[in-house]
Amino acid sequence: MANEDKKDFNAMLKDPKDMPKIQIITDPKSIERYGGDRMYFAPPMDYDRVMRRVPYGKVVTVGGIRAYFAKISGADFTEPITAGIFVSIVAWASHQRGEDETPYWRTLKAGGELNPKYPGGIEAQKSRLEAEGHTVIRRGRKDFRYYVEDHEKVLFML
Repeated sequence: MANEDKKDFNAMLKDPKDMPKIQIITDPKSIERYGGDRMYFAPPMDYDRVMRRVPYGKVVTVGGIRAYFAKISGADFTEPITAGIFVSIVAWASHQRGEDETPYWRTLKAGGELNPKYPGGIEAQKSRLEAEGHTVIRRGRKDFRYYVEDHEKVLFML
């Protein structure tokens, strides 16, 4: 996200944006890709509630949160684009509050990858995860990516 210092992420977090809702999709490629036509949209605050549940020393992936929302809503899947945006909103809202923190650093991208869009970027998330006992590894030759090693072993089950 750009111009984070000029945005009120806590206001964005509290805006339900006409959600939750289920939308029926008709695109055959999307239906095949996601395994159904019932797409769920969760409001930003729901992401915050779930991310707050992840305890010290555990992690969750955005995909895991999406699967959880789909399951509890009776949908086939949760919309992926807004999920990524709303997870970032949760992180930046927590950062702006400075207190009553949501442990957003415990929410990883697919495969256990760290999220460079969080406040402070990779280094801040890496530092917080290592402080909780996780080992962060670097992969790649030019475009480095960072992952929690063996993240599957410390996944928090929703």
